[in-house]
Amino acid sequence: MRGEKRAQSFRASLAILRARKFRRFNRGLARGEQEHRDEHVKESFEQCAEREQQNRADALDDIRFARLAEQWPDAVRRSREREGRPCLTINRLPAFVRQVVNDARQNKPSIKVHPADSKADPQTAEIYNGLIRNIEVTSKADVAYDTALESAASGGFGYFRIATRYSCDDSFDLDLAIDRIANPFSVYGDPHSVAADSADWNTAFVVDRIARPQFQKQYRNAEEVDWDGLGYDGLEAPWSEGKDILVAEWWSREKVKRTILLLSDQTIMGADVYLANKGLLDAMGVTVLGEREAASHKVTQRLLTGAEVLETNAWAGKFIPLVPVYGEEINLEGRRHLRSLVRDAKDPQRMFNYWRTTTTELVALAPKTPFIGPKGAFATDAAKWETANTDTHAYIEYDGAVPPQRQAFAGVPAGALQEALNASDDMKSIIGLFDASLGARSNETSGRAIIARQREGDVSTFHFIDNLSRAIEHGGRILIDLIPKVYSGERIVRVLGQDGAASSIQLGRPVPRMGPDGQPMMDQTGAALSRIFDLGAGKYDLTVETGPSYTTKREEAASQMIELLRAFPAAAPVIGDLLAKNLDWPGADEIAKRLSAMQGMQMQGQASAGQGGNNAAQQMQKQMFVLQQALSAAQSELSAAKNDRAIDARKLEIDAYKAETDRMKIVNDARREALKSAPAPVMAR
Repeated sequence: MRGEKRAQSFRASLAILRARKFRRFNRGLARGEQEHRDEHVKESFEQCAEREQQNRADALDDIRFARLAEQWPDAVRRSREREGRPCLTINRLPAFVRQVVNDARQNKPSIKVHPADSKADPQTAEIYNGLIRNIEVTSKADVAYDTALESAASGGFGYFRIATRYSCDDSFDLDLAIDRIANPFSVYGDPHSVAADSADWNTAFVVDRIARPQFQKQYRNAEEVDWDGLGYDGLEAPWSEGKDILVAEWWSREKVKRTILLLSDQTIMGADVYLANKGLLDAMGVTVLGEREAASHKVTQRLLTGAEVLETNAWAGKFIPLVPVYGEEINLEGRRHLRSLVRDAKDPQRMFNYWRTTTTELVALAPKTPFIGPKGAFATDAAKWETANTDTHAYIEYDGAVPPQRQAFAGVPAGALQEALNASDDMKSIIGLFDASLGARSNETSGRAIIARQREGDVSTFHFIDNLSRAIEHGGRILIDLIPKVYSGERIVRVLGQDGAASSIQLGRPVPRMGPDGQPMMDQTGAALSRIFDLGAGKYDLTVETGPSYTTKREEAASQMIELLRAFPAAAPVIGDLLAKNLDWPGADEIAKRLSAMQGMQMQGQASAGQGGNNAAQQMQKQMFVLQQALSAAQSELSAAKNDRAIDARKLEIDAYKAETDRMKIVNDARREALKSAPAPVMAR
């Protein structure tokens, strides 16, 4: 008994020692993983920060110079202030930036989704288009696009991002959103990227400083350790102030392999999805025909502090959802240089400020024009003569026979003004935007010449608009990749038409199949046909179209229709409703409906008239047939009763029948010719 207790005590002690050793091993393993993670994150961020260091410094200087008007060197400004000399800044660069940005605002790039394989169909592609329009409207994507382009034109680069959020507070349904990134310096892209749209990004950082009270409230159990203590000098940014906690959002993408299966119903499905639904598929008689390994990507988002990982989230898509909008891109010896619109125009702007300041200084500090006269000429009214250059007097008396005379003004320094004009022209030449593009009057007098000069300015800065289109195209590619994963299952989604009209689409459940006339389609038995909209079936690609907004296109369409009606007034009954629909004033839609209804009534009337004419012709043909039968019978009777006394009377009857038949034939022919020459009824479009 005592030996058995000793054995139990020994086994218990051994178990305790093993548990302690296992815990120490786990702590050592976790510590090693933490150190490995820290080193990996540090190395990744240092590479990103080192590669973008020069671009970020140049962009910061451009933005301060062009948008904040910090255009005088500090030493020169302090020297002139000490001497009491003017130091003027007449900033002309924002007008050039606004010209590019506002041109993009008037000509919004739009995403167009197209079917790419046999399993994709045009109706589902239209659902993609309407859903993307709804995402852009609800998340105010135009603000994200404009902010990114403005940052690219001012500093050389800007960003927007794709995010997910719950559709409402009491729902688990997710919606996609396009959010702006107001601070372009908070994003650090992949240093090894070569793509123009960041499609090849495998790592990226988004940094943000959070006040300590907010950090404590949001992450209660997290350690308040900043990255500075770990030697992350690259995270020190010009905008950081105070003792805030820097939280870094680290995006990483890695290649993975997954097994895909080809099923007997020609469906391609992932092995994990097949295993999860194997019972249902077996009941349906669906079998596996083949399998293979497919390459894919896994994207992970981690929120980090200097001490730990706060959150780890698996991203549903295969792209990092950060989209850059670049300015002018130059690749020199493998290093990407991003330049803004105003990069080369800073020196002419400095010259312009200097010469305008010099002109102001020479004119303002020039001595007042003096009066010169003989000695003693100013004795009378001496007080008035002393204030002659500053006050207005009705008269001033003088002594002597020779009146005092004012000396001529030296004039505005023409050389300084000419140099200022030269600097202004240099800015226009460097940027490529001249007076016509900026709205000023120039030598052009005709509208065609002015438009041609404006187009020259648009061509010189079009690469900024084109880079925005490339970024929006990649954003649309990210959306197409995410939409089947986010908008899955049975769900009703809102889609927007090109004109902004909203409609609801049922996903994942059978819905009636509609025909071209808007009515449900029927099969041969009279049963309604149905279909299921599955956004995950088939492949879709996209294009980006840049042009006037829908409102502008509608105004242009109305203008062209009015010109058509002036040249061809007979088209008014045909296109009157379309013209009213495109007019932009209250009540236009109601007028379009009434014109359309009136047109339908006219069509019905014409159709009824045509139908009535056809019925009359048929009745006449029947009467003619009866008359012909009677004529034939009468002729037979006449031949049989040649010697009858009533032959003469029968001849008269036969002649009457024949005359009536001829008359009806003539009327029928005239009616038929009239129907042939009448215009066909106009169909509503």
